[in-house]
Amino acid sequence: MNRHDLKTISEQMKTKHGQFKQKVCVCCGAGCLSSGSEAVLKKLQEEVKLKGKENEIEVVPSGCMGPCNKGPLVKVNPGQTIYQQVEGEKVSVIVDEHLIADRPIEKMVLFSDTREKPFINSQEDPFYKKQHKIVLADCGDVNPESLEDYVFYGGYQALDKVLFQMSSEDVIAEIKHSRLRGRGGAGFPTGIKWETVYKYVADQKYVICNGDEGDPGAFMDRSVLEGNPHRVLEGMAIAGYAVGASKGYVYIRGEYPLAIKRFELAIKQAKKIGLLGANILGSAFSFDVEIRIGAGAFVCGEETALIASIEGQRGTPRPRPPFPAESGLWGKPTLINNVETFSSIVPIIACSGEWYSEIGTTKSSGTKVFALAGKINISGLIEVPMGTSLREIIFDIGGGIPGDKAFKAAQTGGPSGGCIPAEHLDTKVDYESLVALGSIMGSGGLIVMDETSDMVDVARFFMEFCMDESCGKCVPCRVGTKMMFDLLTKICQRKALPMDLERLEELAVFVKETSLCGLGMSAPNPLLSTLRYFRNEYEDYVNKSQALAGTR
Repeated sequence: MNRHDLKTISEQMKTKHGQFKQKVCVCCGAGCLSSGSEAVLKKLQEEVKLKGKENEIEVVPSGCMGPCNKGPLVKVNPGQTIYQQVEGEKVSVIVDEHLIADRPIEKMVLFSDTREKPFINSQEDPFYKKQHKIVLADCGDVNPESLEDYVFYGGYQALDKVLFQMSSEDVIAEIKHSRLRGRGGAGFPTGIKWETVYKYVADQKYVICNGDEGDPGAFMDRSVLEGNPHRVLEGMAIAGYAVGASKGYVYIRGEYPLAIKRFELAIKQAKKIGLLGANILGSAFSFDVEIRIGAGAFVCGEETALIASIEGQRGTPRPRPPFPAESGLWGKPTLINNVETFSSIVPIIACSGEWYSEIGTTKSSGTKVFALAGKINISGLIEVPMGTSLREIIFDIGGGIPGDKAFKAAQTGGPSGGCIPAEHLDTKVDYESLVALGSIMGSGGLIVMDETSDMVDVARFFMEFCMDESCGKCVPCRVGTKMMFDLLTKICQRKALPMDLERLEELAVFVKETSLCGLGMSAPNPLLSTLRYFRNEYEDYVNKSQALAGTR
């Protein structure tokens, strides 16, 4: 395949889409599939064909549209009308009323059960209006199982640009100019990481995409892999060109079968027409990608443990340096970024690093994808500019707390993060602000808690998770997480003494400062943040313990 062939596919798809008057997208992400969207897709296609409109109305599967608790979701374009909880007879009504009679059905549109005046154009609703979609720009529109559809939306044009108009140095300079930081949690500058790998001389280099998303309540990377796999693949190929790598691996959790299936299909499609393999688009650049499936070990989200797992070894971390950029997979220079980071590369190349750097804040540019979960009215996937406040995310976009209960805390960063109380609702969400509050950005999980949440029990839940997921290689993490869990259990059982709180804090600081990898270093964060902001709840437990002891 050469550049002319890519242009031909694009023109053919424009002609194909031009013959349709309407495009109907049915969300077939994992969330909507679990509520029956596959049957909705099939029935819509059958109804359209039955009415003789198959040459005028295109019905296709798509990725996640955002408000996952409202599925199955169906979007009608033009107009961006989204219908919620579509099932049974609603399918026929949508076909007859909206698609044929051109009468959008207000009582069935998104949030019609909660908005006094729901929006026919979904993008006018506060849920979408305050978002800025870059990573998720085409999720909900592009057919994730069609390379041609991805090309129609501008796919592989960025790869074409770097192969024929830019040197490796030019690409790295653009990424550095964007000020993109790794979206896997640590927030290391992406351009600097790419430059470091590029500078090492070796007969073989590797690119790894970390899709080992293991935080409870997090589903950002899964949704991107399911909804727009070619975007990730294209970002990896651009990275390979920039750093001088000819081989890539995508590490995906085994619990994500749909993501694995669609990414495997994307690789096959790209190989078939020469967008992967030797001499891509007729250039001198060759790059291939394989999938490696993780067995569900949370520690394999840490890059050296992930590398060990790909090599067929037990997934445990190793001391650094050397860093993977110097000695990674099989001892070769290796670039590791996560799914969201690679998904940000294509728009940066297409629109420029300067464009991207103007979004967000001075130190945290661009956007961030979050998975909203917990005690919140609209749970699902969102993407906002860095610097958006927690209040805007939870109340304007997420619709607030169910049952008019009071907001108590938001937990960011998964088991490695911290709990942020109501007094900090106006905090701008960026890397530095969250660390200052005792939390972290993490990969993007955001769990909301209301007034009924027991913060000691929350800390205990996350400590149990970290204890179970510890690889056991270092003593501080292996023993320390177990000791902290036991102390938290003792407190919850009202058997603790005041000195137990002191021991808990001392132990948390020790584990944080002496553990080998990020799992142990960050495991105490939920505990320390809840002690910081909700110490009264711990003290109440201890006081009740003392009172009970006095009655025995």
